[in-house]
Amino acid sequence: MEFFVSAVKSLNAVLWGPPMLTGFIGTGLLMSVRSKFFQITHMKKWMSETLGAIFKSKATRKAGENSISQFQALSAALAACIGTGNIVGVSTALCAGGPGAVFWMLLSATLGMMTACAENILGIKYRYRDEKGEWMGGAMVYMERGLGFKKISKIFCVLLVISSLGIGNMTQANSMSQALSDSFSFNPYIVGAISAVLVFAVITGGIKRIAAAAEKLIPAMTVIFTLACAAVIIKNYRSLPNVIAMIFNEAFSLKATAGGVAGYGIVKAARYGISRGVFSNEAGLGSTAIIHAAAETDSPATQGYWGILEVFLDTVVMCTVTAVTILISGVWSPNGTLNGVSLSAAAFASVFGKSGEFFICISVCVFAFATLIGWSYYGKRGVEYLLGSRAAKAYNAVYAAAVFLGCVLDLELVWELSDLANGLMAIPNLISLCLLSGEAMRLLKADNPSYRLKRN
Repeated sequence: MEFFVSAVKSLNAVLWGPPMLTGFIGTGLLMSVRSKFFQITHMKKWMSETLGAIFKSKATRKAGENSISQFQALSAALAACIGTGNIVGVSTALCAGGPGAVFWMLLSATLGMMTACAENILGIKYRYRDEKGEWMGGAMVYMERGLGFKKISKIFCVLLVISSLGIGNMTQANSMSQALSDSFSFNPYIVGAISAVLVFAVITGGIKRIAAAAEKLIPAMTVIFTLACAAVIIKNYRSLPNVIAMIFNEAFSLKATAGGVAGYGIVKAARYGISRGVFSNEAGLGSTAIIHAAAETDSPATQGYWGILEVFLDTVVMCTVTAVTILISGVWSPNGTLNGVSLSAAAFASVFGKSGEFFICISVCVFAFATLIGWSYYGKRGVEYLLGSRAAKAYNAVYAAAVFLGCVLDLELVWELSDLANGLMAIPNLISLCLLSGEAMRLLKADNPSYRLKRN
């Protein structure tokens, strides 16, 4: 077993090396250049069509008989994204890559906004109704219908199902179980049983029930978590300029390795910043477009705007605020022993005391549960694409069983296999996005006459 774990780790080290990270950055840069950096130059446009529309109109909350509203699609996609990546992932990025990782995480997210936008545009463009009358869309569909990559789309779905049971399920359940065990001494078997039942009760209701649960959980918890971070930042506001300076200085640090290789600091910060950003917002994996394809909309471009907002909220807002909270609290140090949940907990404890540790525990549990229900839809659609709708019930049962196992088992191998499946998923998706980039950008421009006239 140790040999197998070591072998998979070695594969991941190669897979998630500079070429893969360059692929994510390069795809986002391609989409950004072809759209004339739409995410920046037309920020007012996509903000007004998403956040602005939520407050001004009920149209974004309109759902059809076999579809969900645009706001529900955003909530469900964020539910799948905002998990341990925002609490555990950010702290591990700081420990492994230093404060400079925050800069590279922001850079990758800024470019990733257009990657997510293109995924959603193509997901809506090529979606179709399945035998149940529900929308089937996402990376596997635009691979098949946009490029004729039928076999590759099936391989993508196999990897998607593996990832749903691993990174979207067992690893999230394990983080939740460990948090409850450490903070409240809860029995992992009891946590596993209760979690499995709750998850099963939600996912058997399909996308409608998943979206309804996400719509209630994610907005409320995101606001509460952000306000708690703001309290820590305000308490230490005098240190904010130093933290910002440290992030930028460390991002371009020319410090060398022990062997004297200059630029080691930049490489390390970039590697962990980009990889943790991708782990958090999933732009480029092709997963969140599956949920967005179920939205009630006739405009591919408008749903693309929601993809931009999704990455913005997940990484530019949530991950950045979490990172600044950790750094400004003073609990992080270059050679510190705290990592993961314990580092985040220490940051909140510096202001809220023991209550801060409990708050992080509850946050991990809520976000992990949201990820569990969100990722279940990805895996289910992958199974249905491969085997038809009759396989959905069996998948739901297996998924609930995996939740229990995730709470009680040591998951080192599962983590590694999940990372491997995620990386392999990204390869065909990034290639497909690049090949279809022209079509995606034409649809973006066609939806906005003022943009087309101004930019063409």
